[in-house]
Amino acid sequence: MSNKRDYYEVLGVERNASEEEIKQAYRKLAIKFHPDHNPGDVKAEESFKELNEAYEILMEPNNRAAYDRMGHAAFSQSGGSQGFSGFSGNFSDISDLFGDFFSSPFGSSSQQTRNKPQKGADLRVNLEITFEEAAFGCEKKIKINRKEACDKCGGSGAEPGTSKTVCPTCNGTGQIKSTQQSLFGLVQTVHTCDHCMGTGEIIEHPCSKCQGTGTETKQRTIEVNVPAGVDNDSIMPLRNEGNVGARGGRNGDLFIYFQVRPHALFRREGTDVYIDVPLTYAQAVLGDEIKVPTLEGKVKLKIPEGTQSGTIFKLKGKGIESPNGYGKGHQFVTVELDVPKKLTEQQKKLLRDFDNSCSENNQKSKSFWDKVKDLF
Repeated sequence: MSNKRDYYEVLGVERNASEEEIKQAYRKLAIKFHPDHNPGDVKAEESFKELNEAYEILMEPNNRAAYDRMGHAAFSQSGGSQGFSGFSGNFSDISDLFGDFFSSPFGSSSQQTRNKPQKGADLRVNLEITFEEAAFGCEKKIKINRKEACDKCGGSGAEPGTSKTVCPTCNGTGQIKSTQQSLFGLVQTVHTCDHCMGTGEIIEHPCSKCQGTGTETKQRTIEVNVPAGVDNDSIMPLRNEGNVGARGGRNGDLFIYFQVRPHALFRREGTDVYIDVPLTYAQAVLGDEIKVPTLEGKVKLKIPEGTQSGTIFKLKGKGIESPNGYGKGHQFVTVELDVPKKLTEQQKKLLRDFDNSCSENNQKSKSFWDKVKDLF
């Protein structure tokens, strides 16, 4: 994944670019690198594939959100089709960007457009993980229900041994055209064929298992490699793990939305970890060396003499790994004075004697109250 260029850089747009700006940038570069304009040019072909990959990711809102959060790591899920495998699809999906610039493969008749492959529907799953699992990454198994091609008919919708026939109403076009005389001359209207519902085909003997739909719902167990550093706003797309596509189109994607359970001790902001640690009065005044819990175990922290409640100490590199590969965050330790609530009379007397013995030089409160007396 480290050799991949940033998708925004590939398209030459800013990270906050609008969909229209991305479309315009893609159209300009696709014309430049398209194989029809660069026959035999291997570098142009690679640039065209890279461009298509960047465009497909950034034009799909969930994919773009995942990429913005996790970079290429969002699409590095191991297991073949789960990782990003290049431009998936359908040149007809982007034909409206090119108009008549290319006679092939972008040019298409209404028949081709109607019967083009269609990507399957995307699926969403919420996955709850622990604070530690989010910090270090983990492997999870999730169960999903998705539509797959019918085992009996292979997705055709027709009973095995039979086949689809051309719709007699529209002669396979999927459309019904009618012409009417109006005040402005002849007006032609086109509407979807009601007989075949626009497919151009009729299933006379529907599959008994799927009733002609060509799909059946199955429960699958998916292995998810959760990368280190995911958070509550992280989305992981698993390519081709959604519902089956239509007419040879690729499967939809499965989007994992992470929910991280709160930790009893730690809080998180980005890749940084925060923890509050209590200090006794003696530790704060005299200093001490304490053991502080981190995600990787306890570490020693030196508390200087006269440490004030609310002082923050930084433990470098003790935070969470960035999913984008930008290193680890830090841990910030806030020490808070642990004031005892119940004292014996002897302890109270000792504290009063100690308080009376303090001068302005070693206790800020005395100088503060002296200023109050002068003002009021």
